[in-house]
Amino acid sequence: MKKTRKGTFITLALAGLLGITTTVHARTIEFSGYQWEVRPSGIGGPGSNNWDENNVSVDSHGYLHLKLNQREGEWYCSEVYLPQSFGFGFYQFSVIGRVDALDPNVVLGLFNYLGPDGANEIDIEFAHWGDPLSPIGNYTVYPAQVGTRPTTRSFPFRLSGVGNSTHTFNWTSTSILFQSFRGAKVNPSTSWLFQPRDPQSRIPQIPLPVHINLWLFQGQAPLNG
Repeated sequence: MKKTRKGTFITLALAGLLGITTTVHARTIEFSGYQWEVRPSGIGGPGSNNWDENNVSVDSHGYLHLKLNQREGEWYCSEVYLPQSFGFGFYQFSVIGRVDALDPNVVLGLFNYLGPDGANEIDIEFAHWGDPLSPIGNYTVYPAQVGTRPTTRSFPFRLSGVGNSTHTFNWTSTSILFQSFRGAKVNPSTSWLFQPRDPQSRIPQIPLPVHINLWLFQGQAPLNG
């Protein structure tokens, strides 16, 4: 990830989708110029799921890898997050891997979050939420105040070949513009402008740390095993 005057940029590879096996022993990793914290091994939400810090690594090309794996009948997920928070601006995630081909129970999250739970979160998620017929793409904005319902826009998203894609959101105090691109940023295949009448309560107004995770919906094993 690189922070510039124009925004925040992230490139990652989905190890589980590409068949890459990697191991990391440190609780922190250096990725794109930042020190990221790796979620410690243990059980917790969302899910609840098992999390394994060894399912996160950075390869010799500087790509971040997240992995889902199974050991002795249990599945293990992965997550990284930044200890510092960023405010309004442009955020970009470049992904290597077929996000459109995820198992119905697998979730890839690209998001800003501080909480408390149910508030102060801006999500780009690829997930069928257990239903193969549900659209794979999901943009969600959790409000600044607990008690206000989040707003979600779901969308279909199709790739081919290796399946590189780019996903962005431009966050201001009054609106958030989401966009998803096949490959590099040329013409967006999907755009959604969230511009509520009451932005101070419906859009996060405080700086938020960046998270990236790969996990299982309701802790359920992938349908394809």
